[in-house]
Amino acid sequence: MIEPYTALCIQNTNFCVRTYKDIQKNLDLICEVIDHSHYTRIEYPVRLMAIPEAGIQSFVDSQMDWEHKEVAKGLFNTTVPGPETEVLSKKAKEYGTYICGQLRALEPEISDELYFNIGFVIDPKGEIIMKHHKLQVFAPERSCVPHDIWDTWVEKYGANLDAFYPVARTEIGNIGACICMETSYPETSRGLAVNGAEIIYAPTYIEPYYSRGWHELQLRARALDNSCYVVAPNSGDWFMTPESKVPTAIHGGSSMIIDYQGQVLTRTTTHGTSYCSAIIDIEALRYWRETTMFGSWLKDLRTEQYKIIYEEPIFPKNLWLDPPPGYGKTAGRMEVLRKSVETLQKRGTYVPSLYAELRKEKEEKEKKGAKAKTVTAGETEK
Repeated sequence: MIEPYTALCIQNTNFCVRTYKDIQKNLDLICEVIDHSHYTRIEYPVRLMAIPEAGIQSFVDSQMDWEHKEVAKGLFNTTVPGPETEVLSKKAKEYGTYICGQLRALEPEISDELYFNIGFVIDPKGEIIMKHHKLQVFAPERSCVPHDIWDTWVEKYGANLDAFYPVARTEIGNIGACICMETSYPETSRGLAVNGAEIIYAPTYIEPYYSRGWHELQLRARALDNSCYVVAPNSGDWFMTPESKVPTAIHGGSSMIIDYQGQVLTRTTTHGTSYCSAIIDIEALRYWRETTMFGSWLKDLRTEQYKIIYEEPIFPKNLWLDPPPGYGKTAGRMEVLRKSVETLQKRGTYVPSLYAELRKEKEEKEKKGAKAKTVTAGETEK
């Protein structure tokens, strides 16, 4: 039996990252918050702690629009396990707790030029027992995802649940990871749940979407969809530049823990450095799943009828095996997304807006006008 225990979401201010020393400053702050938050063990033992995405390295690659392979050789030239996770491993051993975290790092067995966004779980012995490679990223994030190297990934790891939706089976429950933008896609959390997840580590979202309520809506839906606890630490304020006098609340804070019925158990009330805690009862979750006939959804799932939805690809695979021009920076990635929109319009999934038609007409008129001016100028010269 798994007795109830306490889970903590760590929410740390992000120092501006330009060097390895800056990364160490963020790690030092995280460790300080871990030390000072652990007194909550006076309730139930603290057996799970979660750190936000970007809490260690920030989003410097997106912020500075650095080219992917250059960053892979520089700030993100690390591994999991590696020097950053070793710091957290010491804390896991010190407090006898599991720690969930995130890093952008290389997979040397795959490539020394591509970095991934990796969620990981450290056990109380300090060992990395699970690595999840983020599956969905928004345009400014240039992390490589398994789909970008699909053929290589499947050849090495297979095309199965463990290859894309790994779950750590532990003495405190089964833990999976769903990082930032992944929560906007119900498929990732569903994949984790089908693979046995009971706790979904779901770190970080950004403004202005946090304040609009998008992230809470998605987190609660993913918890309810899959009868899972969701442990969702968000990053705190961010010192945007080395010269910043005060940080910016670019993430929105409001870290939270949600139960398997989609109810928010706790949340931070600030967007700065903080933490929140809640009680996790895995046996109650398991009893809910096996007992309720409405509210625990996987047992009803008629899978064959949903496969049809995904028969036709939308976003192209293998883009890092044969990258289009500029794919390592935001502009190139935006171009790929625009082509995906065109694909959906051609299929009839999306209907082109009147705004787009008017813009196209305007652009054509401007081109004709520019051409006419060129012709007139040439005639004048003659």
